[in-house]
Amino acid sequence: MPARLTVRDLLDQRGKHQFAMLRVETLEEAEAAEKAGVELLSVPPSMILDRRFREVAPTAFAFPGENFYEIGDTADFLKWAFPLYKHGADGFYCSGSLQTVRAMADHGLPVCGHVGLIPSKRTWTGGFKAVGKTLETAQLVWNQCKALEEAGAFAVEIEVVPHSITQAIAERTGLFLISMGAGAGGHAQYLFTDDVLGQNTGHIPRHAKVYADFAGEYARLQDKRIAAMRAFADDVHGGDYPAPQHLVDSDADVVAAFRDWLDRVA
Repeated sequence: MPARLTVRDLLDQRGKHQFAMLRVETLEEAEAAEKAGVELLSVPPSMILDRRFREVAPTAFAFPGENFYEIGDTADFLKWAFPLYKHGADGFYCSGSLQTVRAMADHGLPVCGHVGLIPSKRTWTGGFKAVGKTLETAQLVWNQCKALEEAGAFAVEIEVVPHSITQAIAERTGLFLISMGAGAGGHAQYLFTDDVLGQNTGHIPRHAKVYADFAGEYARLQDKRIAAMRAFADDVHGGDYPAPQHLVDSDADVVAAFRDWLDRVA
């Protein structure tokens, strides 16, 4: 079995190998990603604490992550991260402050920041849209990267940034760039499993690529579920269930004795 990737491995292979990364929400998805050769996983923190995670995804480089408002301030981030590190987290997604990134890095925790379109902070950049299409916003993305690198982050998720801007940044930063809709200039390409599997029934982001139709499969299964339950209800209402083959009974003499007993005591 291949050894699990390290931070050093990721940094050394920048520009030499394109890594695949997925957000997984279940152990089944994590196992599938491992078997499919997806090297990097974003996971719910609770998954790291589940011993079964490393049984199904032993070589995945795993980033637990939650939005900063779910965790709290710098002290809260440290209390959140230490147990996860102990249980095998490889890196930590952090959309918190530079102070928080610096504190985590000072403790030797591998930190991945977030630049460009940061959904939890989208009000500052105009909502759910690309960041970096103007000189001013491209400079903003660059300055965010430099600040995170100086604070000690080893990686950043660079989200919905023009690919030419991402390429220019990749040529000038020591960070490991995880591209979500930001082009091949990133060192890893990141998508959500929900999109890859076609599990979403609503808006599909422009950068997402759908490889399966799980939503359609779920709809077909739901139709089968309804049909089976309707047939069951019809059988019950019509007296066809339970049938003799579904029943267990006592010997006739036992039933007769029981009825005699009930007549005396009831």
